[in-house]
Amino acid sequence: MNDATRTKAPALPMPDLRDSFPGPFPTSTHADDIERHATRWLGTYPLVGSPRKLGALANITGQGMARTFPTAEPADLFLCADLFLWLTAFDDTHGEAAGARDPARLVRTISECVHLLAGHDEPPGGPGAFGAALGDLLARFAQRATPTQYLRLTAHLRDNLLGILWEAHHIDGPDHITLSDYRSMRPHTVFVRTLMATAEIALGYELTERDRSLEPVRELQSAVADLAGWINDLASYAKETAHDGPTTLNLPSLLMRQHGCDLEEAFRLASRMCEQQAAVAAGRITELAVGEGPLSVHAGALKSIASSYVWHIHHSRYQT
Repeated sequence: MNDATRTKAPALPMPDLRDSFPGPFPTSTHADDIERHATRWLGTYPLVGSPRKLGALANITGQGMARTFPTAEPADLFLCADLFLWLTAFDDTHGEAAGARDPARLVRTISECVHLLAGHDEPPGGPGAFGAALGDLLARFAQRATPTQYLRLTAHLRDNLLGILWEAHHIDGPDHITLSDYRSMRPHTVFVRTLMATAEIALGYELTERDRSLEPVRELQSAVADLAGWINDLASYAKETAHDGPTTLNLPSLLMRQHGCDLEEAFRLASRMCEQQAAVAAGRITELAVGEGPLSVHAGALKSIASSYVWHIHHSRYQT
């Protein structure tokens, strides 16, 4: 059967988020500058071996960060972009299947990073490429962040490393993982709560602990965290299945197991879940954006963060 007559598989249902997060999304005028900076930074710290992968990572991170913090200054955009270059490259290089094949190596690499996050100058024996890059990031964030912001950021980075280790540990045997388990860990493996922590640094505001504990704030952050992970699962499912074989540590696979349904119905269920969380987030953003002050700025930041995740799932990185 040739290409002209081959039957094309029907497209799987995807969430319609236009009511909650309609595009086009605001974009920083520095988008191309961020991408060029990202390419240079990855040249200084060789975290990605393939030039093609380096270019794709610099592009999605640079253009994505321009949509995440469209009003931020270039220096803050560069710093946040570098952090997410590091996280994504670390996950691609050491996480998931690579971590499952060699868990001891993953633990050693994470231990090196935790050593730096704990405030030590460098791990015993000196840092590798990822350790050196992380040291650069931490020094730059320490100059810009308040002490509380810095501690919150490093705590989230430890959570990311724990999430990467958790995912690598369970990727080949996820049958006992529940949807509740996955929902609690997925924000750490998609890095969205770390992005929320960088918002206060990049945009120059800081919530009080009272603000942070308010139900609308907590519900907004939870809804955006769920949405970010779930739409990523739907967007990346076809590519991960095509390249790595069937994968079961993702939202569609968990729904198939929980409901005894096929893949199309799982995508339909997942899409409804995404739409519901998007609606919750949009409602809380409208509620918190009234007036001025840190809560209003935070609502705007969460809107841009959610929008950037909605934008990025259409990038070529997620195409088969």
